[in-house]
Amino acid sequence: MMSSSFLIYSEYFGLRGRPFTLLPDPDFLFWSSNHARAYALLEYGLATFAPITVITGEIGVGKTTLIRHLLRAAPRDLRIGLISNAHGDRGQLLHWVMSSLGHPIVEAMPYVKRFAQFEALLHSELAAGNHTVLIFDEAQNLSEKMLEELRCFSNLNGERDELLQIVLVGQPELNQIIGRPKLLQFAQRVSARFHLSGMSRDAVREYINHRLRVVGAEREIFTPEACDVVFTASHGLPRVINQICDYALVYAYADNVDTVDAAITRLVISDRNVQSLVQPSQG
Repeated sequence: MMSSSFLIYSEYFGLRGRPFTLLPDPDFLFWSSNHARAYALLEYGLATFAPITVITGEIGVGKTTLIRHLLRAAPRDLRIGLISNAHGDRGQLLHWVMSSLGHPIVEAMPYVKRFAQFEALLHSELAAGNHTVLIFDEAQNLSEKMLEELRCFSNLNGERDELLQIVLVGQPELNQIIGRPKLLQFAQRVSARFHLSGMSRDAVREYINHRLRVVGAEREIFTPEACDVVFTASHGLPRVINQICDYALVYAYADNVDTVDAAITRLVISDRNVQSLVQPSQG
């Protein structure tokens, strides 16, 4: 029923699909100034062979969408392993890493042998003209032991051979974790860092219209006043904006009106208890 309802409102507004899906789809990527800077820093870190790059941001700010875009746009000589929500103790991290690179460890073996396999893989990729990058999404879930293990991975880089780069993407508490005294040596390896914050009022208006245009909108569906209400309630976070706007289209369809105004948007925010979806900024 829900999917058919979305099809109905899409047809009602003359759209080819659902403009405000919650999936991290790079087809909908909107380059706000903040997102452009975050991505530029990612590119800078990769181009300068930064040992460790850290990107942080609130829940729903669009970090994963940037990663998906990077995976799609990466040159062929960039071998990327994406690890999401890694957990476990020392040694288990290698299982996640090898699996992300297409070489899962299928048998029990001493850690030293596992690590030797990993190092051999990095050297074989370099010999083939490839550069290896490990991206950890939701990196705030990594334990201190796992972060220390990643620092040891970065020790594989020599004066001439750049075997591995590490990118950590996570919520703001990741910066607090890295700042702990026990992780001083890890923090010293971080050579590129950026905090992705919510979008500005003007950017939110552009974002809403951008997503609608992607699915074929040829006119303004959300009034400027409605966009301003969305901005205030969402703190400029794309995921929350999508939730508000998605239901606003359903409400407008149900009311048989062809424009989403501020009144409809406020009703959605009240009914959906949107304020509970927004975390206070941690900087």
